[in-house]
Amino acid sequence: MLAGPFPPCQFHLGQGTGYHVAPMADYFIADLHLDPRRPTVLDAFVRWLEGIVPDLGALYILGDLFEAWIGDDASDPVFDPLLDRLAGLARDHHPLYFMPGNRDFLVGDALARRAGWTALDEPARIQCYGTLVGLLHGDTFCTEDHAYQAFRAQVRNRAWQQQFLSRPPAERRAMAVAAREASQQHNAQAADFLMDVTPEAIDEFMRRENLSCLIHGHTHRPAIHHWILDNVPRTRIVLGDWYEQGRILRWDEAGYRLETVGIPPDRS
Repeated sequence: MLAGPFPPCQFHLGQGTGYHVAPMADYFIADLHLDPRRPTVLDAFVRWLEGIVPDLGALYILGDLFEAWIGDDASDPVFDPLLDRLAGLARDHHPLYFMPGNRDFLVGDALARRAGWTALDEPARIQCYGTLVGLLHGDTFCTEDHAYQAFRAQVRNRAWQQQFLSRPPAERRAMAVAAREASQQHNAQAADFLMDVTPEAIDEFMRRENLSCLIHGHTHRPAIHHWILDNVPRTRIVLGDWYEQGRILRWDEAGYRLETVGIPPDRS
């Protein structure tokens, strides 16, 4: 049983089990921060989805798909083509999984049905091509940022969420804008180490969950980290954001690698 800020991993059978008729790959993404004000990112993501169809096993979205999500009842129509594309992938038997991040923790069952994905509780554990992998958004590892962790505990509280969702969409939207501005100010003033994970929190999680591999996003610092913990090789794969370019993880029977997706300059 995992103690501390993390509940136990929930196990989900991944697609990377080696039983595919044709070569397949699992894809992992996070931190797209899709926003109607950045249409080029949305377009690039839809094109990327179309391009990976031939070898797509499963797609895992590990949080912050949206810049802000104020409730399933207030979805912006600009996202409809994307949601249609995701639903089409699901109908064609490409499993989709979604784990909320710090920007879209209010994504609910209605959007899950609309997009065709399965919601993942955090943390999750999957089997990927013979490797047990832990999946998180990543913000829970930033334990030194006490102000952020206090905010996270508040907005993840079910009573707070119900109260927020009971407000009119316009009021929720204004509150989200104010929260985003406060977050930007906090991040600009915070020390660099506060914006990254705490290594001790990573070690605690890996040890208590008996994992050798972890995938997460949130920090916008894509990299593959290798280290030894308790005489066991460990790997932490950090997904990147989708600002200047998209960053994704592709994992197939030959192994895993971080890849980039081109994003044209914003037309605005």
